[in-house]
Amino acid sequence: METRIHEIADKIYRLSTLIPGPDGSGGFTFNQFLIDADEPLLFHTGMRSLFAPVSTAAAKVIDLNRLRWITYSHAEADECGALNEWLAAAPQATATQGRFGCAIWLNDQAPRPPRALADNEVLDLGGKRVRHLSTPHVPHAVDASLLYEETTGTLFCSDLFTQLGDSPALTEGDIMGPAIAAEKAYGFTSLTPRTGPTIRRLAALAPRTVAVMHGASFAGQTVPVLEALAAYYETQLREAMAG
Repeated sequence: METRIHEIADKIYRLSTLIPGPDGSGGFTFNQFLIDADEPLLFHTGMRSLFAPVSTAAAKVIDLNRLRWITYSHAEADECGALNEWLAAAPQATATQGRFGCAIWLNDQAPRPPRALADNEVLDLGGKRVRHLSTPHVPHAVDASLLYEETTGTLFCSDLFTQLGDSPALTEGDIMGPAIAAEKAYGFTSLTPRTGPTIRRLAALAPRTVAVMHGASFAGQTVPVLEALAAYYETQLREAMAG
């Protein structure tokens, strides 16, 4: 497997690995994001099976001994499966997640004490600033959270806007159509009364780039696209309740 490297915003790198479908076609991209700063941060670790190619790619961007922070959205193999491999490769790094995520998983799983973050708490990485956003059940899982890098306006949105197949690193084209197709195929997003408002909270940040875990990241008109995604899930919830 080859992990491709693309800079999608200033010193923010998408590390992308395409895993083909069973017949060798189509497939699914698994993307991790590396923020190069005085204290570099990795968002998503990938599964353990991806550690070798992803860490090799990351080492082309920074010396892994410099990696200071490792975080993710929610406890799931593609989000944090290789956490301990990364912590072993980066002895100066600390795992971090929301307070609830630390309480239910990370405190037990991390080999050294993690850092718990409050909603809206900011980590100053030196040259970059990341804001922790608590987003329970968005995209899914009660411990879910997202990350917003303030200096570049980059929103790390985890499974939101998931797209099937291979993709360019960054697009200004349509991501709603592919995201709805993936949602209809897999139904992976939690539908609750808070889903729409939580996504509208993300839209209020007016990000310049949306860093997508599966598929192309987006650098077009982000606010209307986030608002459209919120409206889509609100409609799905109303239809489910009516049915």
